Amino acid sequence: MTEKLSKTYNPHEHEKRLYQWWEEQGYFRPEKQVELGLVSEGGPRWCITMPPPNVTGALHQGHAMVAAIQDLMTRYYRMRGRETLFLPGSDHAGIATQNVVERELAKENLTRHDLGRERFVAKVWEWKDVYHARITEQTKRLGVSCDWTRERFTLDEGLSHAVRTAFVRLYKKGLIYRGAYLVNWCPRCTSAISDLEVIPDERASHLWHIRYPILNDDWDGPKKGWGSGKWAEGATEFIEMATTRPETILGDTGVAVNPADPRWQHLIGKTAVLPVLGRRIPIIADSVVDPEFGSGAVKVTPAHDPTDNEIGLRHGLKAPNIMTDTAQMNELAGPYAGQDRFECRDNIVADFEKEGLLVKIEPYSHTVGTCERCHTDIEPRISTQWFVNVKPLAEAAMEAVRAGRTTIIPEREERRFFHWMENIRPWCISRQLWWGHRIPVWYCDDCGEQTCEIEDPTVCAHCGSANIHQDEDVLDTWFSSGLWPFSTLGWPDTDAPDFRRYYPTDMRETAYEILFFWVAREMMLGIEMTGQTPYATVYLHGLVRTEEGKKVSKSMENIDEYDPLNIIEEYGCDALRYTQLTSSTPGLDMNLDPRRLESARNFTNKIWQAARFVLSNLEPHAGFKPVGGSLAYLLPDLWILSRLNHLIQSVTHLCESYQYGEAGRQIHDFLWGEYCDWYIEASKVRLYDETADKAIPQAVLLHVLETALRLLHPFMPFVTEAIWQALPDETRGGEALMMARWPESDDTLLDDEAEERMALMMDLIRSIRNLRAEYNVTPGKRIPALIAVGDGAGWLDEQRAILCSLAKLDASQLTIQPTIQPIAQAATIVVGDIVCYLPLAALVDLDAERERLSKELTGIESRIARSEGLLAGEFAQKAPEHIVQRERDKLADLQTEQAKLKERLAALE
Repeated sequence: MTEKLSKTYNPHEHEKRLYQWWEEQGYFRPEKQVELGLVSEGGPRWCITMPPPNVTGALHQGHAMVAAIQDLMTRYYRMRGRETLFLPGSDHAGIATQNVVERELAKENLTRHDLGRERFVAKVWEWKDVYHARITEQTKRLGVSCDWTRERFTLDEGLSHAVRTAFVRLYKKGLIYRGAYLVNWCPRCTSAISDLEVIPDERASHLWHIRYPILNDDWDGPKKGWGSGKWAEGATEFIEMATTRPETILGDTGVAVNPADPRWQHLIGKTAVLPVLGRRIPIIADSVVDPEFGSGAVKVTPAHDPTDNEIGLRHGLKAPNIMTDTAQMNELAGPYAGQDRFECRDNIVADFEKEGLLVKIEPYSHTVGTCERCHTDIEPRISTQWFVNVKPLAEAAMEAVRAGRTTIIPEREERRFFHWMENIRPWCISRQLWWGHRIPVWYCDDCGEQTCEIEDPTVCAHCGSANIHQDEDVLDTWFSSGLWPFSTLGWPDTDAPDFRRYYPTDMRETAYEILFFWVAREMMLGIEMTGQTPYATVYLHGLVRTEEGKKVSKSMENIDEYDPLNIIEEYGCDALRYTQLTSSTPGLDMNLDPRRLESARNFTNKIWQAARFVLSNLEPHAGFKPVGGSLAYLLPDLWILSRLNHLIQSVTHLCESYQYGEAGRQIHDFLWGEYCDWYIEASKVRLYDETADKAIPQAVLLHVLETALRLLHPFMPFVTEAIWQALPDETRGGEALMMARWPESDDTLLDDEAEERMALMMDLIRSIRNLRAEYNVTPGKRIPALIAVGDGAGWLDEQRAILCSLAKLDASQLTIQPTIQPIAQAATIVVGDIVCYLPLAALVDLDAERERLSKELTGIESRIARSEGLLAGEFAQKAPEHIVQRERDKLADLQTEQAKLKERLAALE
C-alpha cells in the first residue's frame, strides 16, 4: 500500500481504511510476524490479555484509555522484535448485565419472572450480541491491534469449561464451602454481593437515642399493648443507647456495653425488654463496644450488622432475620410487617416517641454501603451462600509480589495490595441471578448430599439416586474474570499451544480501582490453578473523571457524552489516544480537557504538513543519499541527527520504564519544536538555493521523519502509518509501519558540540526576533548586525546563510568576527560567549522611538506612583491580605517594565 498525501489530514479518510488493511493483512496475529521473518519462531514473546469490557453497554472514556495504553504497549513490543499477542474479549458481567436487561423489561411492564429463566437468559444473550458488536466496533475505531481471531467471551464454551474445572478443584480441596453467614445483600438486585462491590456513601442522617426498660423487682414486663402510649408503664430502670437504624430494633437479641465502662457495669447480666415485641434480651459485656459512641451502650442485631453478628456469635445470641429479600419487613417485625424498611424506620421512631422511649434525635453524618451496580442501600443479611476460603491463596499471591515474580506499578499500590490481602475475608461467590455460570453443584433429593463435577451428573455421587437438582445460583462474575489470563489461552488444557507459548503473560494493565476486584483474584486463582503467577507486571493507571471530578462510568445518566466515538468523530483517534497517553501517569486520575484534544489534533496536522513539505522537496531530485557515511553535513544536520539519536535513547528508556506520558511529550517537543520549527526552516536555505547541494538536507529530512514516525507510531498509529505509506520504498524498508523495527540509536551521530553550537545559534535568533518584535520592525525587513563570537568565529560564520534567513538579517551588512568594539545607539544581545549588536537606526526612527518610549515610561511611572501610594496608606492595613498581595505583585511588574523602558531609552542615546 502506497499513497500520496492530501493537502490536509482528514482522519476519517484514513482510520477505518488503514485498520481494515492491517486486519486483512493479518498484522495483529503473532504468526504473521513469524511469517514475515520479523521474529524467530520460539524467540522472545510478549503477551497481554485485554481486560474484558462488560457487555452492559457501549465503551466510555475509561475504556478508551485502557485500550490506548495497552495498544501502545503492544505496538511497542511488536516493533521491538517480540512475538506479540494482544488477546481481546468481553465479560458477561452477571449482575450488571442482568440489571440492565431487567430495566429494559420494566419499560414493557415485565419482570424476569414473567419470562421465566430460559426466556430471560435468551433475552440477555440478545442484548449481549447487540452490545458486543458495538464494543467491537468501538475498540477497532480506537486502533487497537489485538488478534480478533482469538477473541473470547467469559460464557463461551471453553471458558465455561475452565470455570467448572476451577470450581470443582477448589471444592474438592475444601476451599469452596457453603454456609449461612452474614453477607452484603442488595434488595434491588435481590442478590448477595462481595465486600468490594459495596460502595461507601457519606451522607447526613440522624442518631436516634432510645431506651429499653429493664426487668427488676418493680417491673416484670409490659402490661399494655404497643402503641397504647403506656407500653413501658411501671418500668423504673432503663438502658439508653443510640442507633442510626431504628428499623433494625425488631431484630435485637441483646444490649452490649464495654466491661470497662463504669456507667453500665451494674447492669451487666440483667435483662432488658425489647420494645414492640416484648422479647427478653440480655445485657452483655463486650470489649468491642466503643464507650465514646452515643451513650456507650449499643443494641445488638446479629442478623443485620457485621459487628453485631460477631458479638452475637461470641455470646450465643439468636439472629432473627426481620426482612425479606427486597427489604420489606417480614412476619417477625410484628405490627410493621409488610412495610418498607425506611417506612418502618419513620413509623417506629414515631411510636417510640409516643411510648416515651425516644430520648432525643441528633444530626449525624455516617457512611452507608450502597450497591455498586444499582446504588441501592445494602442490607447486611444472614443468607446461605457459597464462599471461597481465599486466605491460603492470598498468602501465595503476596509471596509472588515479595519475591519479585510480579511487580506492581506504581510502587505505592503494592502497600495497598498487601494491606488488603493480609486482612482478606472469605469471598462470597454465589449470586441469586439467572445470567452467568450456574454453580456446578447438584443436591440429592433422597440422601441430601452434594455432587460437584465438571460434567453434568445424572445420578448422586453418594447414593446413586437419579433424583438430583442443580443449585439455582450463579457465580460472581469476578470468578470467571479471575481465570481470564489462562482460561483464554486454553487452560485447563496445559498442552494447548497458546497456553504453552504465552503463559504466564507479561502484563496486566488496568485501573487501580480494580486492584482487588480483579488483579488480586487473578493472581490468587492463577497461582492456585497453574502454579505460576499470571503475569510479570501489573501497571495501574488512574481514572478518567468529568470536569466535576466524578468518575466516568457506564452507570452515569449522561454516559453517551463520554462515548469515545464522539471525540474521534470531532478530533480523530490519534488526537484522543495522544491526549490520554500523555495525560496519564500510573495511579493518578485525569480529566479530558478539550484544549488538550485540540492541541493533539493540531499536532497531527503539524506532522502531516511537515511530511508534505519533505516529500514535495524530494520529488524533483532523484537519487538522494541515505544518512550516514562521510556526507558533508552542516551544523543543523549534525544537530538534528544528534538530537534524534538522543531522543531514541530517551524514549526507549521511558517506554521500558512505563513512563509513556513523558515519552510522548518528548516526541512532540522534538518533532514540533526542533524538527519543524528549526530544522525544516534551516533546510529551506539549501533546498531553495539552485546552486546548493540539496541531497544532504533531503536525506536528513527524510531520515529524521521516517525515524520519528516509528517512535510516534504506538501513540498515534493512523497518521504515522498514512504518512509512512507515502514515503519512498527504499526508505520504508517494509510494507507497514506497524510491522517496522523500533529505531536503534546510532552513537556515532551523537554530537555534543553540534548541539551546544546550534543551541547558541537558536538562542541568538530567538533574541533577535524578540528584539524585532519589541521595536515593531516590519516582518520582512532585513536588518544589519555585528556579531562577536570570540575565538570560534568560524563555526557561526559558516551558518551565515541560515542566520540571515531565520533572523531576517541583511547578508551584505552582517559582520561576524572574533571581537567587535561596542557601538553607540545599538541594541545589545548576549548569548553565552556571543555578543550581537543591532544598530537601532536600522530598526526604527530614533527620534520617534524616543518620543514613544518616553510617553510609555511616563504612563508607567504614574501607575507606579499610584500603586506605591496605596501600599503606603491605610489600604495595606485594612484590605484583605490577598488583595494587598495582588497590588504588591502589580507594583513589581510595573517596576520591571519601568526598568526595561529606561534601558531601551538609554540605548537610543
